[in-house]
Amino acid sequence: MNKITKIGLSALCGSLATIAASNAGTLDVTGSATATWTQIGGSVTGNPLGMNSGLTFKGSGELDGGQTFSVTIAQTDKLAYSSSNITLNTNSMGKFVLSSAEGGQGIGGYDDNMPRAWEEVWDTGVSTNANFQKGVGSSTNISWTPPSFAGTTLQVAYAPDNDGVQNNNKGTSGSASDNFHEGIDVVLDINANIDAAGLNLFVGGSKTSKPGKTYHGAPYKDGDHEEAVVGLVVNFGPIEAGAQVSAERMRANSLNTPDYYGNSSWGVALNVNDNLSLSYSEARHVQANTHKRNNNSTIEWRGTNIINEYTPKSWMRGDSIQVAYTIGGVGLKYAQTEYDNTGFSFDEKKPSESRVIAVSLAF
Repeated sequence: MNKITKIGLSALCGSLATIAASNAGTLDVTGSATATWTQIGGSVTGNPLGMNSGLTFKGSGELDGGQTFSVTIAQTDKLAYSSSNITLNTNSMGKFVLSSAEGGQGIGGYDDNMPRAWEEVWDTGVSTNANFQKGVGSSTNISWTPPSFAGTTLQVAYAPDNDGVQNNNKGTSGSASDNFHEGIDVVLDINANIDAAGLNLFVGGSKTSKPGKTYHGAPYKDGDHEEAVVGLVVNFGPIEAGAQVSAERMRANSLNTPDYYGNSSWGVALNVNDNLSLSYSEARHVQANTHKRNNNSTIEWRGTNIINEYTPKSWMRGDSIQVAYTIGGVGLKYAQTEYDNTGFSFDEKKPSESRVIAVSLAF
C-alpha cells in the first residue's frame, strides 16, 4: 500500500490544524479496497460478488539521538479493529515491539512464506480446516529483534500467558485460557547472496508451558505445547522458488481429539516484469488425533486402562495457479485452486475448488 501524504485540516478562519504534533511526529494513513468474484465448485455459490476495505493508521516520531518510535493501528473491513503495535527502534540494541493481535511476531510470521503471485493456497476461496503454527503471535506479546549481522536476523517473542487474548489498557486476561501458560518464540532468518542467486533460510520454534492436568481422575504433567517451522526460498533472476515444513504438537488431553498438525508447502513464481507475476504452489496438511478406542482389547495408556489405542491420521492437499498484474495502485488478480478432504474427514473425502477474480486498490 502506498503512503498517503500527511493529513492536515485547515479551518476557514485561517488557522491550521494538522495531525502532526509540533514536537513529536506524524500520522500517516494507508488503505486498500478489493472487489472479488468467487466461484466455488461442488457447492452453492449464491451471489459471487464480494468486497473488502481497510485502513491502517501509523504514527511515528523521533527521540534524542536519532532513535525512533511508532504506533500502528489496523482497521479491517467495515472499520473493525484488527491489530496494533507499539515499536521502539534503538540505535544499538535493535527493535522492541509490543504487539496486540497481529499474529506476525515470532514464528507466526512464517506460517506460509512460499513464493506466489497473490495469496496462499489455502486462502483463495476454499474453506479448509488447515491449522498453522502461530506461537505467541495471537496473544499480546513483546518481541525483540537485535541488529542484523551479515543478512542474519534473530527475533525473540514472549507472552507471559499465551492465551490468545488482546488486553486493553490496564487490563489482564484473567482465566481466559487455563490450558496455556507463558510462551516464547525464537526465529532465525538468514538472507545471503551466492553467485547470482539470493537465498532466504528461516528456522523457528515455539514452546508454551501447560499446567498439570488430570486424566480419569489421575493427575499428570501433560508436557509443553510445541511448534516449529523451517523453510528455504531461492531467488534467481525473475524466478523464485521455495519450500517449507511446519508442525504443531497440541498435547491434547481428551481421546480422539487433534493432538498434532503438520504442514508442508512449496511454490514457484515467475516475475515476468515489474507488473506481471505467475505462480504455481501446493500445500499439504496432516492432522493426527489422540489415541482412539474401539471394542477389541484393553491396554494401558499413561497409567490408565483404555481400549485398543491407535492414532488416526487424516490428510488434506491443495494446489493453486495464480496470475497478478499490477500497475500503480491497481491490481488485477486471478487464482484457480483445488483442494481435497478440506474437513480432515476419515470417511467421505469431498473435493473442493474455487476460481477467484479480484480487483484491488491501494492508496
